[in-house]
Amino acid sequence: MAGTTDRERSVLDAVPTDLYIGGSWRPSTSGDRLDVEDPATGKTIATVADATVEDGTAALDAAVAAQADWAATPPRDRGEILRRAFDLMTERTDDLALLMTLEMGKSLAESRAEIGYAAEFFRWFAEESVRVHGRWSVAPNGATRLLTMKQPVGPCLFITPWNFPTAMGTRKIGPALAAGCTMVVKPASLTPLSMLALAALLEEAGVPAGVVNVITTSNTGEVMEPLIRDPRLRKLSFTGSTEVGRRLVEQSAEQLLRVSMELGGNAPFLVFGDADVDAAVDGAMLAKMRNVGEACTAANRFLVHESQADEFTDRLAERMSALRVGRGTEHGVDVGPLVDSRQRDRVDELVRDAVERGARVVTGGVTVGDTGYFYAPTVLADVPSDARILHEEVFGPVAPITTFSTDEEALAQANDTEFGLVAYVYTRDLQRALAVSEALETGMVGLNVGVVSNPAAPFGGVKHSGFGREGGFEGIDEYLETKYVGIGVD
Repeated sequence: MAGTTDRERSVLDAVPTDLYIGGSWRPSTSGDRLDVEDPATGKTIATVADATVEDGTAALDAAVAAQADWAATPPRDRGEILRRAFDLMTERTDDLALLMTLEMGKSLAESRAEIGYAAEFFRWFAEESVRVHGRWSVAPNGATRLLTMKQPVGPCLFITPWNFPTAMGTRKIGPALAAGCTMVVKPASLTPLSMLALAALLEEAGVPAGVVNVITTSNTGEVMEPLIRDPRLRKLSFTGSTEVGRRLVEQSAEQLLRVSMELGGNAPFLVFGDADVDAAVDGAMLAKMRNVGEACTAANRFLVHESQADEFTDRLAERMSALRVGRGTEHGVDVGPLVDSRQRDRVDELVRDAVERGARVVTGGVTVGDTGYFYAPTVLADVPSDARILHEEVFGPVAPITTFSTDEEALAQANDTEFGLVAYVYTRDLQRALAVSEALETGMVGLNVGVVSNPAAPFGGVKHSGFGREGGFEGIDEYLETKYVGIGVD
């Protein structure tokens, strides 16, 4: 942990770094450890247990053993535990945010915002836990009565990503706990510390042993596949790339698991001729630069009406070039590093490809510094349609801009992708706003807003962006089965 401050060391030292199985912290059966790196410096800041297949099985054993008692726990009691978890997260925002910045890189301001967002899933589902209900009705022929009830799906497996290491956990853990499901959680190997800290917090909030189990591993496929194929597992939820999601869906077919997939995106950001340019630029900064652009919801393609293109490009470039790049723990930093060298190099590769095909760099377009994985906030204009950056998820601070002349052309370009997670639309015309929102092939639309994520709203996509919804009233349904009882009245 060379180079870290006393405050940073204190936060790091407070995090358990073993596996959390059955309410106990234990090393991996192999004794192996996994390095955790600070992407701002490239230095190791911690090591965590590197789980084996046997450890994964032990975690599922614990979840299965705890399932019946947790399902029988009164909904109010489950909700009170979630509420305590919300309170603890809120109280410890600064420590949790610093931990996240150290292992993931985003600025402290962004990390604090994520902790607040993540905690809200616990508050939302604390309230939803007591609102699970069925129905009673008379059959149409009057001969019987129809009773339906909602019951927990059962033990779940959650595989979470590195870009939102806490929120992508609480978005799954919250509804599962509220519904009465136990779980095994596998955080990304790049950012395991935030989930381990969350597991300790949940234990303190009163989650019984075995209900939440966390395993960290560098061998995700090897350790996860036996669990996915285990007949005791009943639900799989994954957030990550479409490529990995496809493989997991194939594996899940053997046991016909309930599956939720939150996969890749290629979000269009449409600026129509009647849009408020100031508002559009404000929204673009949020939609593009949230989390250094490392978000599946990040605006990936900026489609701007030809009458607005020059002004929008100039203003966006001005705002992007003013952002301060640096280590996320430093005061005044707006943009931290990308998560690792591979991600930084991929972003640079996509920019170079676009430039070679004729795109113009308005600002940025270069790596920054000799240490860490920094990339300058970038705006590209005149991006040709065959540039890879318009067809692949960027996951970085790069805004490629193209133009359109008609609404039909804008929609055709927006929908010309295998992905369908979110789209952003800026217009002051109500009729256009509704027509475009209906025509976009996405699971979510940001209408004159640059952020759509909200614990009270259903998050998810269509096409190759996956299926299932997280958050909102719909979120808890992913963890409930409907049972029907036909009742004779004679």
